[in-house]
Amino acid sequence: MIDWTIVREMLPAFWHGLQMTLLLLVTSAVAGLLLSVPLSVARSARSPWARWPVFGFTFVIRGTPLLVQLFILYYGLPQFGVIRNSTLWPLLRDPWFCAWAAFTLNTTAYTTEIFAGAIRTTPAGEIEAARAMGLTRAQVFRDVFWPGAWRRALPQYGNEIIQLMHATALASTVTIVEILRVGRDVYTNYLKIPESFGMAAVFYLGLTLVLAGLFRLLERHFLRHLDPRASATPMPEPVKASAHA
Repeated sequence: MIDWTIVREMLPAFWHGLQMTLLLLVTSAVAGLLLSVPLSVARSARSPWARWPVFGFTFVIRGTPLLVQLFILYYGLPQFGVIRNSTLWPLLRDPWFCAWAAFTLNTTAYTTEIFAGAIRTTPAGEIEAARAMGLTRAQVFRDVFWPGAWRRALPQYGNEIIQLMHATALASTVTIVEILRVGRDVYTNYLKIPESFGMAAVFYLGLTLVLAGLFRLLERHFLRHLDPRASATPMPEPVKASAHA
């Protein structure tokens, strides 16, 4: 049986952990999105000088576990004296910054590949039509190229953000008190699974449902032109013949 007294007592702690999880998620996702836009353009460029460095970055990040990347930033880099004596040391000794940096780099790599794939599938006819209208290169990217790539990448990007939210649980390994760390503390104090990890699972499930619903709304907005029900033209009503005709 669940001890609801423990659950009520620990709700403020779980609420604080939820706030920390959301802070890590939002800041990492925003930073990763901003970084991935220019990187995805370079990743899909024809020039190998622009394409290969980005490929190397995404290959290394996607080819190693996120937990390893987090440990390298928080535990590995401080082993070097040049790091401890540098201006970056106040940041690299902060567990929150290291967690944020690891999550940002990780989601940047995955988002870059998602957007690069969407860019590469842009129909050539759209670009030719835009150039025929006299649009500049910047206008083509802003009004034609990027909006189409965003719409094509949106379903995959939504999955990436949900996976990033789940990955924030790793922040507990560097002493950050987020949802999972609160669950671990509750278990340490009471040795009860439902009141500790069960509550953590409920919070993560709730966040997943909210994010999935949010991206479903975004897809409905940006992809409504693909919905046959929305794009179908209603048939005009037949004109009734006049009785005096």
